[in-house]
Amino acid sequence: MITYEELVRNAPVVELKAKSKDDALRELAQVFRNEPKVVNVDNFIHAIFEREKVISTGIGIGVAVPHVKIPDVKDFVLAFGRHPGGLDFDSLDDQPVHLVAMIGASDAQAGEFLKMLAQLVQTFRAKDVRRRLMLAKTPEEFRQIMLDAS
Repeated sequence: MITYEELVRNAPVVELKAKSKDDALRELAQVFRNEPKVVNVDNFIHAIFEREKVISTGIGIGVAVPHVKIPDVKDFVLAFGRHPGGLDFDSLDDQPVHLVAMIGASDAQAGEFLKMLAQLVQTFRAKDVRRRLMLAKTPEEFRQIMLDAS
């Protein structure tokens, strides 16, 4: 199984151009098109949208963590998105979302999945970390900030 550090170190960082939450979710999920750990990206996207119907993954503080556990994902996948202007994400605090961490896992990885999710959310809690992530000049710098803060 992949570690949190490996997951973050290999995660794509996407400068989101989307104008809506749905478009942002689709845009970010597209990075998994050529990812062998995601058997069917269309099923992945469908599952992400179904999860959003339950309750928004916009956790507040300008952050969203869309996530799914489905059989079409063989091992953890993660992608980061950044939107300087912010998106209406139906967040719990009604604030726009600037940072998105989309994570998927196999439905057999429930325990590990909760730990990975918790570590991501914990890292995003620090205001200084969020500020530095928005200022990061390269994907490598973005990922390093996430690793240093975890």
